Formats: sequence, structure tokens, C-alpha cells
Amino acid sequence: MCEVFISADPQSYDSRTRSIRLHGVVTSIRLENLFWQVLEEIAGRDGMGVVQLIEKLYDELVAARGEVGNFASFLRVCALRYEALLAQGRIPADTGVAIASLDARAVLHALPRGWGRPARVGAVI
Repeated sequence: MCEVFISADPQSYDSRTRSIRLHGVVTSIRLENLFWQVLEEIAGRDGMGVVQLIEKLYDELVAARGEVGNFASFLRVCALRYEALLAQGRIPADTGVAIASLDARAVLHALPRGWGRPARVGAVI
């Protein structure tokens, strides 16, 4: 079993720090190289650079939640969700298809437990 995981290229789990300017404020984000590669693929699908994608994700997260919390962890989860949604066929494997062109409700319909937003107290599900 472990060979599936330990055979990974060590470069993929080396981490790299990037300095990014979010609305005029310089911050550093440290992620493993494999996460940077996945974020670059996601960004490229919509004609953006990885910094533009990160700014967009940051802005939308603040708008939806009002706070950011651990942003590096959020980016890791974004990359994992993207790969899982690809594997499930919810996102087309064709990287020429922009993520923004997809129907988010259809992509997210009936996600496995724990993958979606937590239900609000008193919400009808």
C-alpha cells in the first residue's frame, strides 16, 4: 500500500514560499510544490496567473465568510477538492474548459458528507 504514496517525487513535497500582494499588502504563502502546480492548472483553465487566482479566492472567501483564517490551508483544500472533483468527473478533465464556465450547483450537487458547507441551524435540507 505505502509504495503508492512513498514513490512520489520528493520535489513534489518540497515546499516553496511565494510573496504575493493582496490589495497592496505583501504576504507570503508557503505550499508544497504539488499544490502550487495544481493551483497553476486551475488558474490556467480560466486564463489567469496563480497570483490572480489567489486574489480571486481570497476576495470571494472574505465576501462569503467575512474572514480568512488559515489561508494556506484553504489553498491546499482548494487543490485537493479540484483533484477530487476531477477524479469524480464533476469537473471535465479537458483543461481547456474554464472553471468559471461550469454550473457550480451541478458540480457541487450531492457532495460527500463533509465536503460542502455546513448546514445552518434550522435550515431545511
